Amino acid sequence: MTFHLNSQADLESAIHALVKQDPRLKPVFELAGMPALRRREPGYAGLAAIVCGQQLSTASAAAIWARLTAAFDPFHHDTLRRVRADRLGRLGLSAAKIKTLKSLAREIAAERLNLDVLANEDADAAHNTLTSLHGIGPWTADVYLLFCLGHGDAWPAGDLAVQEAIKIGLGLKSRPTAKEMAPLAEPWRPLRGAAAHLWWTYYRAIKRREGVIGGTEKANAVSNNVAVAKRSSAKAKITATKPPRSKK
Repeated sequence: MTFHLNSQADLESAIHALVKQDPRLKPVFELAGMPALRRREPGYAGLAAIVCGQQLSTASAAAIWARLTAAFDPFHHDTLRRVRADRLGRLGLSAAKIKTLKSLAREIAAERLNLDVLANEDADAAHNTLTSLHGIGPWTADVYLLFCLGHGDAWPAGDLAVQEAIKIGLGLKSRPTAKEMAPLAEPWRPLRGAAAHLWWTYYRAIKRREGVIGGTEKANAVSNNVAVAKRSSAKAKITATKPPRSKK
């Protein structure tokens, strides 16, 4: 049975369970404090918003998304499936993102893709379903599962902030790779998504202690680390099509 992070109470319950089952997380929790639940809109609109933000700054992504949602209200997959690509381009979308949004719209319209049912699937299977879609990389898939669906076991193995936090929190000699992150997270199943929230909060706490994060930076820490991860994920996908830090 899949655990869902639908409320702050759900997250807090999961964090307490994690700390109890893995004593190594106790000092991590003591420094980080209780994470705050973050949720986004699910469905096509939620995934489209993440796609629009790939490889862009938070401000640029927000501006493009605002133009899109103003132009297409309500924002529906059938509308995006039919609209001309050049109109989407004038709103600020790249050719690659237009292709991804239209491909997703076609998959949903043809009932080959149901984004909502992924919330109840095994996290790894749901991740693989998403990354099999055109233009959806590991970062995008993990962000959708975690923040749009509240999947309690989704695990952002490629997120650089989570990797660095685990390196410090578990006393590792080097930052684990995405491949090495999978076995490290095994003790936290089926609550790896909650563990990710804890590690992100721990990372911010470390940076605050080092004087790196303060004021606006504190509020945008996760977004900044995610932006770096997006670039790494995008490069990995480009390499994969020729022979994934934290988005579909």
